[in-house]
Amino acid sequence: MTPHEAAKIYIDLVQLEESLPPDELHARQEISALRSKYHDLFSDELRRAGIPFADRFDATRKAYSLAEDSQ
Repeated sequence: MTPHEAAKIYIDLVQLEESLPPDELHARQEISALRSKYHDLFSDELRRAGIPFADRFDATRKAYSLAEDSQ
């Protein structure tokens, strides 16, 4: 998986989680777990590609940037 692919999936999960109504707790928990998994996967892909990032927030900013570039 490329950093672009991982970023796109991660951002899609973030947006899905944000779109769920607050009373959908079970769905939110499941999406949150997937989002966390793909954030870790995206961070691993950044490291493999030699793309530096300072912390998880910086990685998230890079994910948004990469996902935006791939559209």
